[in-house]
Amino acid sequence: MKKYFLLAILPLLVAACCESGHQDNKSNIIGPQNLKLESDVMTPEVMWALGRVSDIQVSPDKSKILFGVTWYDAKQNKGNRDLYVMNIDGSDRKNITNTDAGEYNAEWKDTANILFMTADANGEMQIFQMKADGSSRMQISTDTGGITGFVLAPDGKNIAYSKELPLKTVQDIYPDLDKANARIIDDLMYRHWDEWVTTTSHLFIAPLKDGKMGTGVDLLNGEPFEVPQKPFGGLEQICWSPDAKTLVYTCRKKTGVEYSLSTNTDLYSYDLESKKTMNLTEGMNGYDWNPVFSPDGKKLAWESMEREGYESDKLRLFVMDIASGEKTEHTRNFDQSAEQLRWSDDGQKIYFMSDWHGTRQIYVLDFYDNSIVTITSGVHDYVAFEPCGDKIIAQRQSMSQPDELYSVDTKTGKAENISMINKDLLAQLTMGKVEERWVKTTDGKDMLTWVIYPPHFDSTKTYPVILYCQGGPQGMVGQFWSYRWNFQMMAANGYIVVAPNRRGVPGFGMEWLEQISGDYGGQNMKDYLSAIDAVSAEPYADENRMAAVGASYGGFSVFWLAGHHEGRFRAFIAHDGMFNLESQYLETEELWFVNWDLGGPYWDKQNTVAQRSYANSPHLFVDKWDTPILIFHGERDYRIAYTQAMQAFTAAKLKGLPARLVLFPEENHWVLKPQNAILWQREFKSWLDTYLK
Repeated sequence: MKKYFLLAILPLLVAACCESGHQDNKSNIIGPQNLKLESDVMTPEVMWALGRVSDIQVSPDKSKILFGVTWYDAKQNKGNRDLYVMNIDGSDRKNITNTDAGEYNAEWKDTANILFMTADANGEMQIFQMKADGSSRMQISTDTGGITGFVLAPDGKNIAYSKELPLKTVQDIYPDLDKANARIIDDLMYRHWDEWVTTTSHLFIAPLKDGKMGTGVDLLNGEPFEVPQKPFGGLEQICWSPDAKTLVYTCRKKTGVEYSLSTNTDLYSYDLESKKTMNLTEGMNGYDWNPVFSPDGKKLAWESMEREGYESDKLRLFVMDIASGEKTEHTRNFDQSAEQLRWSDDGQKIYFMSDWHGTRQIYVLDFYDNSIVTITSGVHDYVAFEPCGDKIIAQRQSMSQPDELYSVDTKTGKAENISMINKDLLAQLTMGKVEERWVKTTDGKDMLTWVIYPPHFDSTKTYPVILYCQGGPQGMVGQFWSYRWNFQMMAANGYIVVAPNRRGVPGFGMEWLEQISGDYGGQNMKDYLSAIDAVSAEPYADENRMAAVGASYGGFSVFWLAGHHEGRFRAFIAHDGMFNLESQYLETEELWFVNWDLGGPYWDKQNTVAQRSYANSPHLFVDKWDTPILIFHGERDYRIAYTQAMQAFTAAKLKGLPARLVLFPEENHWVLKPQNAILWQREFKSWLDTYLK
């Protein structure tokens, strides 16, 4: 798991883990449950008992691995994150923390000591230090208000850290109205992802001396900008030079309407001696982020998108010569994105990850001949990695296995599971077969479709079928393991799952990816139907018992299919979906997304792309709705507001259709609390069983 995701969910985890008000209440500690199952078929409760591995940190001497595992307890309705250390080959694994507070953002200070974040006695996140065996734990920061993340300088003398600074309140404007409760809003973006914007994140540098962190210097002092970037930006957007004299960070120096319309982030370098800041990517108008210095500090690599406003553009691999400022793109002839860049020890290669044909693999760019070669292969997704000499320590998942750590040989690509956190529990489960199937689309293209069969599948029997509609929309249906949209969980309920990589997803070239923009309700919908028609023609698939399900753009897809399915489906389930595109345009927060994907505002009557998009809004086809529908939505989802779900539910009820609306007041675009997630699974299964069984 990338650190940006850890930072995104950190407030939720901290609130859940610190409810007790102190750090070492042994009765509240959550860890492995050591379940003995009575059945080999997965249930939601079993799925939530799995440990969630994340955040690989290789020690400076490359002898040990530091990582975290999050465990959940459904009865307590919360989770807890522990830290583990093991040898580089996976041996001698030890749980070095065992508190109810949770430990985050851990990194090696040196070969013998670890820095990490946890809540202090006041419930604020601070930086702590301990030995690599978990002993000698002590607090080194006391920053008022707490911090949200940190990166230690290579020489150990300074720490870069982020923290939230409060914005002006009503009481700041009207001190005499101490009981007034209102938001005074003058500009966009006043809310983002799942929060009303009441703070802004700034980046600080503080000295570290004698085991204590000193007073930080705000690198954005007086500026209304944020570092890292909301809503998912994290520590991967910040990097130190090897000599610890320069800090490079990602920032979008825009506010208000301009901020909501633009994806133009730049890389800025801050010189610790001169205190000067310089824009390294001025004139590059898309996302420029996630910088990494070469081992000798002479070059800087980063991920770059070319087009402003297009958040799903190709991520190009750029390298800058620090001395000359010359920038070179190394993926010009590579029709894929390059993510999570990592230099080899000798600085002659860069490793990265990329999506291809429904999997995510590790690649390497060799500067000797500027060649790009795939290192790994197989039916799985790599989600994070760190080079370690002739090995790569990588985090990997698949539709049939949650995240574990692997040691990958850089020459052969051979991978060995070295963490085995969930070995005992997974050994008690039977997973359904995952099949790769290529389906012909209506325009003669070949489309990869994953088909997941129930455990103990019997081809002489017939099974109900689920069409899974992917979100994004630019999100590949890879070998991901989800704790909500889990294909093995759906299959365990007795369903065949059909998951097509329809038009608009990465991993099949840029032409395939970009076709969807401005064509909602177009070719990608035909792709869905091509996939379900191909599988439903099989003798073991019951074409009279089929459902379509999906979230986000997948939810939009379900709403759209409800008015166009021509009798194929007997049930629908939509989660956090767009129902009315005109209201969605003005309700969402990141306007660059709807401007690019829908083509622009609905009032631009001369814009043929935009008008075609709005003409395909699902709410315009409710007159054709004839099928039961279950609708989920999180009330803290500000990407797609819950009013979209209310509109769809009301329309279904007025049509006289069986319909159910399940709203989660505490959840955002996802469902993160254990009991809410289990409730979601039960409602999901019950609805399908009612209308398909």
